Amino acid sequence: MDTYHFPTSVEQWDIWELSVPGPETGNPFIEQQIFGEFYGENEHKTVRGFYDGDGVYRLRFMPAFSGTYHFIVRTSFREEICGTFGVTSASGGNHGPVRVSSTWHFAYEDGTSYYCLGTTCYVWELQSYERIQETLKSLKDTCFNKIRFCIFPKHYIFNLVDPPTFPYEGTPMDAQILTEENFHLYSGKSNGSCWDFTRFCCRHFQQVEYAIGELMKLGIEADLILLHPYDRWGFSCMKPEEDDLYFKYAIARFSAFRNVWWSLANEYDFMYHKAESDWERLARIICEEDPYGHLRSIHNGRQFYDYRHPWITHCSIQRQEAVLSAEHTDEWRKMYQKPVVLDEICYEGNLMFGWGNISGRELVRRFWEGFLRGGYPGHGETLLSPDEVLWWSHGGKLKGESWKRFRFLYDIITSVPGRGIAPYDFHWEYTCGTPESEQECKVKSWYLLYFGFKRPAYMDFFFEDNVEFEIHVIDTWNMSIEPAGIGKGNFRVLLPGREYMCIRLMKKKGV
Repeated sequence: MDTYHFPTSVEQWDIWELSVPGPETGNPFIEQQIFGEFYGENEHKTVRGFYDGDGVYRLRFMPAFSGTYHFIVRTSFREEICGTFGVTSASGGNHGPVRVSSTWHFAYEDGTSYYCLGTTCYVWELQSYERIQETLKSLKDTCFNKIRFCIFPKHYIFNLVDPPTFPYEGTPMDAQILTEENFHLYSGKSNGSCWDFTRFCCRHFQQVEYAIGELMKLGIEADLILLHPYDRWGFSCMKPEEDDLYFKYAIARFSAFRNVWWSLANEYDFMYHKAESDWERLARIICEEDPYGHLRSIHNGRQFYDYRHPWITHCSIQRQEAVLSAEHTDEWRKMYQKPVVLDEICYEGNLMFGWGNISGRELVRRFWEGFLRGGYPGHGETLLSPDEVLWWSHGGKLKGESWKRFRFLYDIITSVPGRGIAPYDFHWEYTCGTPESEQECKVKSWYLLYFGFKRPAYMDFFFEDNVEFEIHVIDTWNMSIEPAGIGKGNFRVLLPGREYMCIRLMKKKGV
């Protein structure tokens, strides 16, 4: 029976979906097309649909306004489908997609500030159902509001087992020949794999979109890594036309989720067979195919991409040197004039690799440095366990100490007046953050002065005699806030002489 289905009502910034039966013969992924035009009082968008296997075609749309919408669906295999549906106002935690706001910061589309505090779990959604549920439970207990992960499977140390699904129809290579010692020999090569890069495995993409949907329920942004170099199956060295087809398919499937971000690649500069022209072509496809303008970036290994390119909405940065990371945030803000997201500043762990063996204390220090310098640092955890399940790749349970301290940090950061924090040169030896909106003010309403691994026993302040501040001494590791009286004019604040302390000065109202 030739039927199609769509909801008659949907919430603003939620997903309206039409499913329609169609041909299964031939290759529906490249031989058939489905598009929709949507007309509301305040918007008109054209959206690409996709084939979802078993003779089912889907078209998804995310309405940005409440009211009545009209639509026309055109396909290559049947007559037009026309109709209307209603859009109700957003409810609960639905604030819409995240956008850039105030140059260096973010806000949801409804205007609510968004302070990015992310984590990395590269292939958590390609694990067993039980582990996926365990990861979601762990995320629910944290304050992480963004997670980076790959659409394609990953071949790397501690990731040498085939995933339950692959993105294409075909046959993978024999994984039994791989060891931790020789894994690097296969990166970026298709050793024995046989795929049809024009036929997507719908079950694989369904698993990815299930993860995106569950994250959306938790209020967590899904930072989707479209390409990466850690591969033995041939997905990292597809032809340009195969990359293009994949990008269009992924955008058609996932862009209607309000919590999606696009990352063209993880460590793009390690994909040596791709030139800048390839990345620019793929970026153009995202800009043309994504009707909702989701956030877009590209992540470096060593060499930064030029984040000044207009298609890039924010910086997605990995440290470029052995020790310093978040300390460069001020410089990157000035250089790129965009939000600085520090997606990889080393992970709390104990691996042999420098990127995966810093302490929880050091990662928390880098978070405070990054936030008070006006950026948005990200978390990762690579702590070994007998089962070799590492959060950084597989998800599961968090075992470290850093994540427990981020909610304390988050609550303090989000209490700062206005939208976002800017670095302030209060004292050249220490890090200070003040409200971004008060850069022209001689005296700020808030100062957060962070000492990191330094251990001063006191700090002297020099203000005009008519300025009064409420003083708090914050222990960022032990998560305590102690009132320290009122400071007026010139005053001294006593400190306990231990690491990771912070002074908060809040200007008294009416002064």
